Amino acid sequence: MVLLDRLTRGKAVIAMIHVGALPGTPRNRTGLHDIIAQATTEAGIYTDAGLDGLLIENMHDVPYLCGQVGPEIVAGMTAVGLAVRRVSPLPVGVQILAAANKEALATAQACGADFVRVENFAYAHVADEGLMPTAAAGPLLRYRRQIGAEGIAIVADVKKKHSSHAITADVSLAEAARTTEFFGADAVVVTGIATGAPVATDDVIAVRDAVTIPVCIGSGLTPDNLPTVWPHADVFIVGSFLKIAGRWSNVVDPHRVRALVDVVRLLRARGG
Repeated sequence: MVLLDRLTRGKAVIAMIHVGALPGTPRNRTGLHDIIAQATTEAGIYTDAGLDGLLIENMHDVPYLCGQVGPEIVAGMTAVGLAVRRVSPLPVGVQILAAANKEALATAQACGADFVRVENFAYAHVADEGLMPTAAAGPLLRYRRQIGAEGIAIVADVKKKHSSHAITADVSLAEAARTTEFFGADAVVVTGIATGAPVATDDVIAVRDAVTIPVCIGSGLTPDNLPTVWPHADVFIVGSFLKIAGRWSNVVDPHRVRALVDVVRLLRARGG
């Protein structure tokens, strides 16, 4: 697995590519050609800046469907993934909202991506899209075997953002992470409560102490807080900060990308 192999040589910083609203979704206003052009432009900026990986996500497809999407989304995301891979040698991941995990895995297989970010891998929760009552791990890993995609890593959120976890209030974050590893995830993701919201350092440490697989931070990273959490995680997924005004829905701001990369280089120079 390319992503996990890279982690054996050091930490990884992965940039989000928030794919434009795809055809058939409420906010779509452009054709697929323009959506692909924007995604590849962002991929080029991130690659040239020296980041370690890319993650494509259909973030603009709000409001999201719960647990599955139509074939037009799989086709669109596959086209984007293929185009991104043509312009960048970096490892690429796929996430399809919301919790369309099989569709993400099929997309990753079709476009030669390296990992998928998965919601609802273990336990149940109430997301803003609705109830996610069944853990995805069993069906998803069987599907991965069925389509011969064992080389694609499963990067699974633990008690994910934009959700209520009252159903599992008696299950600690650390225990949820242990279960996620036990169920076969290749890495776990810890987040704040929402997109762009910083993660609590104590949460990262608790998960780090609970699992043996790589730990990712998946929200709210900035040059200011990155040094605090850097020692405690392996993968740092950054999206909102890299956009104009720090808002995920804006276009990439190259000045912000350079600011983040400068901090990453300083941390690595210090031996982190």
